[in-house]
Amino acid sequence: MTKICIVRHGETDWNVAGKLQGRTDIPINNTGKLQAADCGEYLKNMQWDVIITSPLNRAKQTAMIINKKINVPIIEMDTFIERGYGDAEGMTLKSRTSSYPDRVYPNQEDRISLNNRITEGLHEINETYPAGNVLLVAHGGVINAILANISNGEIGSGKTKLLNACMSNIQFKQEKWQIVDFNLVTHLTKK
Repeated sequence: MTKICIVRHGETDWNVAGKLQGRTDIPINNTGKLQAADCGEYLKNMQWDVIITSPLNRAKQTAMIINKKINVPIIEMDTFIERGYGDAEGMTLKSRTSSYPDRVYPNQEDRISLNNRITEGLHEINETYPAGNVLLVAHGGVINAILANISNGEIGSGKTKLLNACMSNIQFKQEKWQIVDFNLVTHLTKK
């Protein structure tokens, strides 16, 4: 049974400002670094085979800080890069609502492409690490899409606000992905 602990990247200055990041490559801030360290401290006594991370800096930085405690290979997978939000990237909720009241952002990655991409990524993890324990450091949009796909829309996209450095656990059991828990933050000293 493949198990994946999905960690959302630590906080960025754009998270604090309420700006939509998408594929804009923003680093984590000092709070984000502390959150990543909290994740590493929490995860250090568990068995891990690999950390897979999005190629964006906020995810890679989070992965590297966690890895100071667990010391496993880190692999970048473009498959788990954040959803591209096109012209809305860098905008606050207020400005997005004003400019795009229908929430359709020009040049945004469509949901079907996002879902296909993450489904392929999960399949690749399951094939490469059967019965493995994998840490996946990714983004709110990607994690919510994973949760929505597995739960048939009960949680995830449009329904779940994922906190920075939260953990969500999934497993491949009886030929399908199942959610064990999601949006866990009890490990964080700085929420």
